[in-house]
Amino acid sequence: MDLPDFGIPQQLASRMSMAEQYEYLRTKLTRRRALVSAGAFAGGALLAGCSSSSGTVTPGSAPSAGVTGRVHGSVVTPFGRHLAFGADPKTQMRVSWQVPLAVRRPYLRVGTHPGQLSRKIAAEVRALHTPGVTGVRLALDQYYVHAALDGLRPGTTYYYGVGHDGFDPASPAHRSTVGSFRTAPANPEKFVFTAFGDQGVSSAALANDKVLLRQKPAFHLHAGDICYADGTGRGKKSDGFDPGYWDLFLKQTEPVAKSVPWMVTTGNHDMEAWYSPDGYGGQAARFSLPDSGFDPRTAPGVYSFTYGNVGVVALDANDVSYEIPANQGYTGGKQTKWLDRKLGELRSSAAVDFIVVFFHHCAYSTSAHASDGGVRAAWLPLFAKHQVDLVINGHNHVYERTDAVKKGAVGRAVPVGGSTDPTRDGIVYVTAGGGGKDLYGFPSGVKDSYEGHVGRHESVSSFHWTKSQDQQRETVEWSRVRYAGFSFLSVEAEAGTAPRLKVSALAESGRRIDHFEVRRGR
Repeated sequence: MDLPDFGIPQQLASRMSMAEQYEYLRTKLTRRRALVSAGAFAGGALLAGCSSSSGTVTPGSAPSAGVTGRVHGSVVTPFGRHLAFGADPKTQMRVSWQVPLAVRRPYLRVGTHPGQLSRKIAAEVRALHTPGVTGVRLALDQYYVHAALDGLRPGTTYYYGVGHDGFDPASPAHRSTVGSFRTAPANPEKFVFTAFGDQGVSSAALANDKVLLRQKPAFHLHAGDICYADGTGRGKKSDGFDPGYWDLFLKQTEPVAKSVPWMVTTGNHDMEAWYSPDGYGGQAARFSLPDSGFDPRTAPGVYSFTYGNVGVVALDANDVSYEIPANQGYTGGKQTKWLDRKLGELRSSAAVDFIVVFFHHCAYSTSAHASDGGVRAAWLPLFAKHQVDLVINGHNHVYERTDAVKKGAVGRAVPVGGSTDPTRDGIVYVTAGGGGKDLYGFPSGVKDSYEGHVGRHESVSSFHWTKSQDQQRETVEWSRVRYAGFSFLSVEAEAGTAPRLKVSALAESGRRIDHFEVRRGR
């Protein structure tokens, strides 16, 4: 059946299930009806108006309040809620959501009981305008809303609702929209966090999210290539780009991200060249991430936070990638200098037992994109210097895990169920790129090897990217676990006299495909 001309772009439709296509059309038709009915409203009392333009990202002209603003707030329903920590997870939370049309005076209600959302916090709208391209897409205005919660109590469950004039989450009609979150505890205790990259919009992404939520994670690390609105990932305006994909993605992710802080960093498909600066204006509009990096405005995916006894560092590998040079060197070395300082601070902190670093491009992988020599050259010496405990990447759409790597070679074999000590053995690198996007494989003749299906350990012929964008062949011994299926990482952190990280990988079915432990100074 041919889609109507106001429907789904063919490129987008080919990658969606029928259910996803229905939801896309339903949303579009709802918007169209709202715009058509706008003329029926008159008088200032019925105007939703346009919220504060603070933080507005406008690669072209600003969104038109005259068209999208003349709708009563009661017909505009928030969607796509997603949480993120502030710089201090014990006392700070950032709540973000989306509205399909401009609204007046958005806000967040919060309290320690779902029926008593007494505290009201004003929210900020970041309006994102994507200009149209003749024969490719219509212009699109998107409205992302953010509220900052500070001064929270550690280890406390809070309930919240999001609204605006005409839509009160505390009213009986909307109480089903109330969500909850828990702040980090004041003192370290056992907790779980999860991680993957390369998610997109798909049935596999949904399945991973459902299994992930059952782990009851304190937070989730998303190692980039979040949504794939940019289909090519080269950081150019010539890339195929459909901003409407973000609407689908945020709806898909809301069931988990409304209660689990969704800590994202920047992949190559997240360099959306339509938005300045450096293609990161879209990420800055959609997410409120910790402002603990060297420059949150120009590098929103670079930050750190400490939860319990684990220090977490998010990096933007587009800055150092040899493979995809669109943003290579855009920070002028500032990110790497910040990384050295931050790792030093974390390692010298008595409260931090483990340091986990996550970013997109792989330091060590044998799948399609293989390893990025730029990452190796810029950051691996710093990881070794500060004895980083675990590195998590995406980019390759598989699960692959190394032995402990020291000075580019195997420092200690870490089989399934094994353990390692980063102070002596080196660092384990995990490629967790099976978040939901189409899967890759491994080099010809190289077999999967994972828990319950462990094969004979073998060397693998692969390559790494060089500064001249060449593929330098290499034969490696460090590829220990390989699984070409949808999956994610689940890490349990323990404090106390014998702190450890219990690292597991789970398939989308929930079946465990790998596990190992990280312990320091055994």
